[in-house]
Amino acid sequence: MIRAITIEREFGCGASGIAGLVAGRLGWSLWDERLTQEIARLTESTPQAVERREWRSDPAVYRIFTDFLRGAFEGGLPPTDRLHLLDARRIAAVSETAVNTAFSSGPSVIVGRGAQFFLRHRHDVFHVFFYASRDHKIRRLIAAGETQDKAIEQVDTTDQARAAFVRRYLGLKWPEPCLYHAMFNTEMGDPCTAEMLLQCVRLFESSR
Repeated sequence: MIRAITIEREFGCGASGIAGLVAGRLGWSLWDERLTQEIARLTESTPQAVERREWRSDPAVYRIFTDFLRGAFEGGLPPTDRLHLLDARRIAAVSETAVNTAFSSGPSVIVGRGAQFFLRHRHDVFHVFFYASRDHKIRRLIAAGETQDKAIEQVDTTDQARAAFVRRYLGLKWPEPCLYHAMFNTEMGDPCTAEMLLQCVRLFESSR
């Protein structure tokens, strides 16, 4: 029986909203912003510290890390007040601990934070990847309130930084297709994407 669904995604493709639909339909816990809060607890950080760091020039490893963690919710960054105390191994350990906390809490939809990697050996987890065209992601961010320049900058840089972190510290390509059971183009719409994901999970369970 499937106990969790992990959702990895390109930035700006609407994964947070779709994850919410899926969690609601299943009656499962949603670990998205909640996962950010868990990482904040583990690193003893505050939102104010994120704002300070967001607007300063940080070493590349820290910029890559904040983009990697920007899976909390699109457009947001997790609290990382003590980021300067964390080397790459500690960063990975904190993320893995948070993901395992989410998984052990009960049936869950887990968004981002390398969950598809940290839970890759479990047979009771269904892994999916969401993507969309660049133009669609930019339009979506603008519709959510971002300026056009900010939306373009985020779409063009966030996933590059995330891929660099995963390549350097997890030793993987990003995305790594073999880690996922299914990949969906979210341009079909949130309800349709959520329903297709749920159908895939049902078929997957019935075939086991």
